[in-house]
Amino acid sequence: MQDAILRLVSETVDVVIKTHPFAEILYWGPHLRHFSPQDAATLSRPVANGRLDVDSPVTLMAELGHGLFGSPGIEGHRQGMDGSPVFTTTAVTQQGQSLTIAAEDTHAGLRLTSEIDLEESGVLRVRHGVTNLRPQAWQVDRLAITLPVAERAQEVMAFHGRWIREFQPHRLRLEHDSFVIENRRGKTSHEHFPALITGTPSFNEMQGDVWGVHLGWSGNHRLRAEVKTDGRRYLQAEALYLPGEIAIAEGKTLWTPNLYASYSAQGLNGMSQQFHRYLRENIIRFPDNKPRPVHLNTWEGIYFNHDPAYIMRMADEAAALGVERFIIDDGWFKGRNDDHAALGDWYLDEKKYPDGLTPVVRHVKALGMEFGIWVEPEMINPNSDLYRAHPDWVLALPGYEQATGRHQLVLNLNIPQAFDYLLERMSWLLGEHQVDYVKWDMNRELVQPGHNGKAAADAQTRQFYRLLDVLGERFPHIEFESCSSGGGRIDYEVLTRCHRFWASDNNDALERNTIQRGMSYFFPPEVMGAHIGHHKCHATFRQHSIAFRGLTALFGHMGLELDPLAVDEQEREGYRHYAALHKQWREVIHTGTQWRIDMPDATTLATGIVSQDQGQGLFIISQLRMPDYTLMMPLRMPGLEAGAQYRITLLDHPNIRLTGEGGHTMRKLPAWMDAPQTVSGEWLMQAGIALPVLDPETAILIGVERV
Repeated sequence: MQDAILRLVSETVDVVIKTHPFAEILYWGPHLRHFSPQDAATLSRPVANGRLDVDSPVTLMAELGHGLFGSPGIEGHRQGMDGSPVFTTTAVTQQGQSLTIAAEDTHAGLRLTSEIDLEESGVLRVRHGVTNLRPQAWQVDRLAITLPVAERAQEVMAFHGRWIREFQPHRLRLEHDSFVIENRRGKTSHEHFPALITGTPSFNEMQGDVWGVHLGWSGNHRLRAEVKTDGRRYLQAEALYLPGEIAIAEGKTLWTPNLYASYSAQGLNGMSQQFHRYLRENIIRFPDNKPRPVHLNTWEGIYFNHDPAYIMRMADEAAALGVERFIIDDGWFKGRNDDHAALGDWYLDEKKYPDGLTPVVRHVKALGMEFGIWVEPEMINPNSDLYRAHPDWVLALPGYEQATGRHQLVLNLNIPQAFDYLLERMSWLLGEHQVDYVKWDMNRELVQPGHNGKAAADAQTRQFYRLLDVLGERFPHIEFESCSSGGGRIDYEVLTRCHRFWASDNNDALERNTIQRGMSYFFPPEVMGAHIGHHKCHATFRQHSIAFRGLTALFGHMGLELDPLAVDEQEREGYRHYAALHKQWREVIHTGTQWRIDMPDATTLATGIVSQDQGQGLFIISQLRMPDYTLMMPLRMPGLEAGAQYRITLLDHPNIRLTGEGGHTMRKLPAWMDAPQTVSGEWLMQAGIALPVLDPETAILIGVERV
């Protein structure tokens, strides 16, 4: 029995797996310093009366044939036969902290390959592959990854959202049955980010046992947290297949997407920090490892109104403000004067650009900036030359009328000619012009996605990956942004092919505070696009000071989303100031350890980032609404070196005025704001500093530096 018990080890997390006669995770929790394989015998379960006379394991595949009676990991059939497989282990290979387990069901003619890796970060990566061993195809209805969690994980946290309000967390107590997230929009979606977090009751940022999972997949998905009637609990994640979509031919293998899982004994921050470290070590790759350039994107500045001379003047001003990458958004290709027409016609609009795009690109480059451009290759407008020539290239089922979304349909990338057309036009755009960056949009859900009369959402997603893969190989120096109306396609799998996400189409700083915080649970700041928008937000019409907008955009991949020529000098000076401030702290923000700080007042959000060497820390406190109390509670600063001394510096703040000087919030400032103070890291972590009373929709930025 002992040789059937294997352990994967990291500094913080261990996973113990029983491999024979079937594979079952026995333990997933804190690192064990004194483990021996025989210890696992203590978890041999009793058999309850009134049930089966044998134990029912929750295996890696969670087969119904073992008597699971919950949500199985595999469902399918071979023309009604072989519909309840049970896999027996045939081979086990361990290399370091990577484990491959092969299993078969000879009766059903199926082989299961499970890959399990425990990374140095503490993140567990799991995927399954099912191979058909028989001549007749095996129809797949479901293929999921199942991870057991401890019985003390009684609370579930997930994320809901919508366009311009993504990554909104919600919680529930889960004591019986299931909590399920299902997404059928054909992309990761604004509504249902593919992640679940479960933990001990009332877990928070700093405390509690937490298990978090994320499915790296940019299409339809289903995630489940389930409590069995015997009290055992598990998390389950899968690509969601439409009816008849997937069948495995003889000798072929269907792989699940990768499931990424993080356990933390230090609350949500510990979970997030492991995910961030994993991404930085294994997925995020920036060409030449260069700092993230400050952007200016033209969309909310000029929309479809493109005049090369004016755009070059915008570039002049952008460079003067400290912008490092200039992006021309929608409206550059022929016939694109609004969002009703021209998607698919990827040729330069010669009326707008009579001398071509090259003079603009050269002008941008001469100013010392990189050049970027917007595309939306997967979409097609019915009002386009491409649609008029190839109406059969639409992703659809025959006989049905497709509803448009934003006046557009979806191009079927499973048609070789359609794929080759896009590859040729994108290669022209990126090969004939000195493009450094591509903002890749995707604005419509997949409704009745079909190819040759069969459902094809999964196949469409894979073809999108293939298109990005080919372009990435041809143009390795070009960076790609996954935009998709903001938060519509954000996940770890697309991140293997891109370098940045547009977090939301909403640049409203108040809304951005919660959107960006929600995104931070799974993604570090350097891949999160965060822009300063116009003082009157285009999405909500809410108005904010440049200070609140600038500080809110600071903790991401910073940019501007506006026309810098159309605002007054005070606004421009604000853009210049916050671009410079971001650059000053960019290395800390994009490489440091992020901390979300629990505050006793729900109207206050506090976030910190501490450099890897603990020499510097940057903390932002955002007051979203009127506070519940007349005084702000002290800010404790986690992640510092206890024995070191730190100088506290006020880096940026709203225009605070005291009573008697025309103000309204305070008669007296905290002492550290009047005279510099130097205190120990231990004191800052355990006691903290007093905060000034902040008005709604303002923020304050505080720095600490080791002396």
